[in-house]
Amino acid sequence: MSASLGGVFRRPFREQVAFFRGKLGELVPTATWRDMLRDQHDRAFMVPGAQSADLLADLAAAVDRAIAGGEGPDAFRRRFREIVARSGWTGRTGEGTRAGEAWRTRVIYRTNMATSCAAGRHAQLQEFPVWIYRHGGSREPRPEHLAWNGLELPREHPFWRTHYPPNGWGCSCYVTGASSAETARLRGGDPDRAPPAGRDARDARGLLPGVEEGWDYAPGATVAQAVRAAAAKTVAWPYEIGKAYMDAVPPARRDALAEAIRRQPETGEALRRFAEAALGERGGAPTKGYGPLPAYLTLGPLTHSEAAAAARLTGVGAIARELWDWTVSLSGISHVLRRHGDDATERARGQVPLTPETLALLPRLLSGGEMTYAGQTDIGRETLRVDGEVDGMQLTAIVEALPKRRMLHLVTLWGRAASPRYRPKHIAV
Repeated sequence: MSASLGGVFRRPFREQVAFFRGKLGELVPTATWRDMLRDQHDRAFMVPGAQSADLLADLAAAVDRAIAGGEGPDAFRRRFREIVARSGWTGRTGEGTRAGEAWRTRVIYRTNMATSCAAGRHAQLQEFPVWIYRHGGSREPRPEHLAWNGLELPREHPFWRTHYPPNGWGCSCYVTGASSAETARLRGGDPDRAPPAGRDARDARGLLPGVEEGWDYAPGATVAQAVRAAAAKTVAWPYEIGKAYMDAVPPARRDALAEAIRRQPETGEALRRFAEAALGERGGAPTKGYGPLPAYLTLGPLTHSEAAAAARLTGVGAIARELWDWTVSLSGISHVLRRHGDDATERARGQVPLTPETLALLPRLLSGGEMTYAGQTDIGRETLRVDGEVDGMQLTAIVEALPKRRMLHLVTLWGRAASPRYRPKHIAV
């Protein structure tokens, strides 16, 4: 991977994430990578050999987390192992050896990162009349890709339909745009260079020179306008646009994705980091490594059965009609840690003091807990109580319905040891 593309992988942008989330409505079971080719990937997600709905949902959620979070391949590999262990997926390519698994996870990670980045760029490039092909700086460059470096062509030129990068596995080439001839030159464009002769001459296998099988298309070209429109609608990224895309996902797949999001250790880990940052901010300490705290942290959407139960218990029919999320906020986390974080106070109540590590169990409580009606708050908001046991700890959460924001928002959380041998656990990522 080139240094330039590696940097892009760690800096996700709105159009990139919007493109990938637009694929979540179509999770396609496949046997091999040839089962879905070219621009079919613009609207659907697949992992060769993954055929069950739950497995695909888990993998799609893991890739989404990698793209939206800008995380590296090692973190994705850990999540992949956890999914494989939970699902019992066998017979997959790369299974059985450490090197094989590393290769397989690297291909999944790099391919989805590269194509989503290219598709996001394609959406952004629509506003530029001139496009310039740039070589990515690979250590072992393909001669044809080097020959295309600096090629400057109009946006509508047919070259881009079959040669828009990546043009093969591991290709790190990219395209940049320009609004004028002068800008194009500054960005490495050569107006005197013409597309090479014979670029459209396919060999006996139907392959173009320098373009590997299945890569003779422009990722994102068929959905560029939709991605631009979606990315332009939001300022609070990625929460609002993620919600918008999940709203369009078919119900059964949305439920599978919602459950997959909460099953991921990273969802609990993200909540732990948010709680630590909230604790630091409340105490005046810097929130090291976190950056500005978002107003809300989503734990994923309600499933249809959860939404129906919440609507029936509270009388808020919108919960069942619309897409609502489970969320936490800075104020909610601060309340929990202030009211239930002191060791002496909680033990006097027969409860366990809560820490950021125990807060990280909340996503699993919401997935498996029992939901009951808990009355109204002082300002008339309907609330629900969720009770359940997670890792030897009996937890109780109170959430309030926020119709304008379409959220079930954490009000408070407390816990007690369900087992005398209970010890708080850190979430393993």
